[in-house]
Amino acid sequence: MSINHLLFIKFHAHVTAERIAEDLSALRSLKGRVPGIEDLTAGHNFTDRAAGYTHGVVVTLKDRETLASYIAHPYHTEVAKQLRADAEYLVMDYEF
Repeated sequence: MSINHLLFIKFHAHVTAERIAEDLSALRSLKGRVPGIEDLTAGHNFTDRAAGYTHGVVVTLKDRETLASYIAHPYHTEVAKQLRADAEYLVMDYEF
């Protein structure tokens, strides 16, 4: 079964628009640098229904093993470390 790895992001108030753009660019670049990603989208929320979360990411992966490899990949851990410094976020993974 395929996996959707969802990320809901709320950037800290002090984070600049430029830094947010850099974080989103780094997230989008995961697709070309981490094996096993079938699809990846990232964008700004435009509704008032997200409990203050301003951005979202959806990563589609082949299966649970691919998810585990993705999470452990050095480039993913580098991007996640920077994101943790700039934002709080929620993660959800589900099979479909």
